[in-house]
Amino acid sequence: MSGASGTRAALLSPENGAPLIPRGSGLLDDGERLWPVVEGIPWLRAGREELRERAVALLAAGAVEEAALALLADSDDWWDEEPPHQERLRQALRATTMRQAVAALGMGRVGDYFLHRWSDPSWLALLALTRHHPPGGLPVVELACGAGHLLRQLELAGARRVTGVDVVFAKLWLGRRFVCPTAGLVCADVSHPWPLPARGDCYVACHDALYFVRDKEAVVRRAVRHAGPGGAIVLGHCHVAGAGAPSAGLPLTAPAWGDLLPGCTLYGDGELTRAYLERRAPRAVAAHEAVGEEAVALVRAPGGVSDVDLPAGRPLRLNPLYDRGRLVWPGERWRGEYGPAMAYLPERIEVPAAVLADAHAGRMTPQVGELARRRVLVDLPEHW
Repeated sequence: MSGASGTRAALLSPENGAPLIPRGSGLLDDGERLWPVVEGIPWLRAGREELRERAVALLAAGAVEEAALALLADSDDWWDEEPPHQERLRQALRATTMRQAVAALGMGRVGDYFLHRWSDPSWLALLALTRHHPPGGLPVVELACGAGHLLRQLELAGARRVTGVDVVFAKLWLGRRFVCPTAGLVCADVSHPWPLPARGDCYVACHDALYFVRDKEAVVRRAVRHAGPGGAIVLGHCHVAGAGAPSAGLPLTAPAWGDLLPGCTLYGDGELTRAYLERRAPRAVAAHEAVGEEAVALVRAPGGVSDVDLPAGRPLRLNPLYDRGRLVWPGERWRGEYGPAMAYLPERIEVPAAVLADAHAGRMTPQVGELARRRVLVDLPEHW
């Protein structure tokens, strides 16, 4: 299911469940309606009939860029800002870096999140979770994958069958252009019937997103069916209601999260982040003991250890949060959300030239490894 062509061949219509058949350039047919495909990303978002018809008409007329602009302007139901002007969207299509594209798309706080995802504590928690519950040889499906940060990480570690699903086309477009160009990407709403058929056991992941879903039980139920009897479910950074910190979306209490996936192993996010930094296995916690956690992770998967966090031979560079050796936050909102838990990033840093040379060359010396774990050195996309 990796790659655009491989993904399209296996997709189902979210409306009638029929196999989607290619019809000309950039169109898929379910026997009753056509669906658009732009930049190799099938757009299968149920409940957006007007937008679907407009994009299909544009593609049928050969107006591929106009179809892309229409889909890039779409957002999820939680977004509370106006879409960018058409000229800004055209600038995004011509962007040569992820930073330029994020600015042109007017992504605001979400853009800061995507650009600095590799630095925040919830990313370290995700790495610890994935390191100790890796997919192994299973195909991977990530729900609400955003711009594909985890998909990229898994592919760098050797995974070859990875597919990401997200409801926002612009996020997937960023992934295609800058983050994970070879992953299978599908624009769809996981609250509706999934366009991905279940074909054997699978590793289903969802990180930092499930608390936005209204019918969480239905989504988790679909995930369990899709994973199969020999598959895995990994649901990370699920915001906990009543934990003290402000939370977006629709969080649940820790016991209620645990009830969604009976028999799961539950971890607190703080413990996962500490486990990553201390290079050890995370300790599970009972749901009733996690009431003070700001977020929890639910896992129904075999244990193991992988090198998904620091693939060998990767060139690393100084974290762009540093400006002349001083830590500079991308914004007050980002700092308020993540800063208190980011003691692993020193306020000031001076990395010796020899260590930077080793990092740029992909030589994982002990010094480079320690700075990489603390996110002083990071593995960013080439055109970040």
